[in-house]
Amino acid sequence: MVGEEELLRARAVSAVRAAALERDPGTEEHELVALGLPAGQLADVLAPSLFGGHRLVVVQGVHEAAGALVDSLLSYARDPDPELTLVLVHNGGKRNEALLKGFTQAGAAVDECPKIGNAGERMAFVRNEVRRLGGRITPDAATALLDAVGNDLRGLSAAASQLVSDFGGSIDADDVARFHRGQAEVTGFTVAERVLVGDNAGSIEMLRWALDRGVPHVLVADAIADGVRTAARVASLNTTNVGELARTLKLPPWKVKKAQAQARGWTIDALQQAIGVAAELNADVKGVAASADYALERAVRRIVAIRAAAGAGRAGRVPTRR
Repeated sequence: MVGEEELLRARAVSAVRAAALERDPGTEEHELVALGLPAGQLADVLAPSLFGGHRLVVVQGVHEAAGALVDSLLSYARDPDPELTLVLVHNGGKRNEALLKGFTQAGAAVDECPKIGNAGERMAFVRNEVRRLGGRITPDAATALLDAVGNDLRGLSAAASQLVSDFGGSIDADDVARFHRGQAEVTGFTVAERVLVGDNAGSIEMLRWALDRGVPHVLVADAIADGVRTAARVASLNTTNVGELARTLKLPPWKVKKAQAQARGWTIDALQQAIGVAAELNADVKGVAASADYALERAVRRIVAIRAAAGAGRAGRVPTRR
């Protein structure tokens, strides 16, 4: 198993384990970590068993294997035991490439587990996860799930599984919102969305609800800052073409569309002021303010007031700090 994506590596190992146990329920299992593993200990595990039967040996992190261990593994590859399944897990990169090449040349199967690095790939991952579990998810629901959970594949997979279990075959954005109510990431983005559309009462309600449930202040502050910055970037360019904006800003189209909607009612000057408030908030929640709760509520009110002033055609001056 080769690649940066930990979840995909773990799934590939699990698939091999399941196949080995199906072949022989009495399979003897060994899991080793390459870093610091003595070559002699590996040799003992790979040596033919006195009791017979199939064995499964998984060696994690072979990119960190020392030279002697690499030599021992390559020696085994030249004369493998037919009653043993050996799985090498490599986290990607250039380290110990010769080991991978040696096993590939010896006929070993390779499971590629590349990093899922962009929004489109993560969106496809979410759709495939839900489909794999027997459900369907609408595009806006998949977007909401990504906003809620972020980039962690394990979190996305767990959420997809629970959504299918809770809501059955078809999942929409309302299902995602109901399920993730109380989750830190969803709460942070929900507060940010209410702030950007100028909903003062809704923003404060969601903020207090989040804080009451112990959502970290930094997550809420980060979500607000990200929303304001993205809206400003989209609004600053003299085009409304989603594809052009996505290419220029290196953002996925779904995020551009969302930022366009949130930028309505703002002026560039007002967004710049809001960015300043978000920057102050970042420092406040990291220890500058005596009360992070108060700092968040004050920042929310200030940003909503800036938008209201901009929408009314006034100067949009940042309210003074009290």
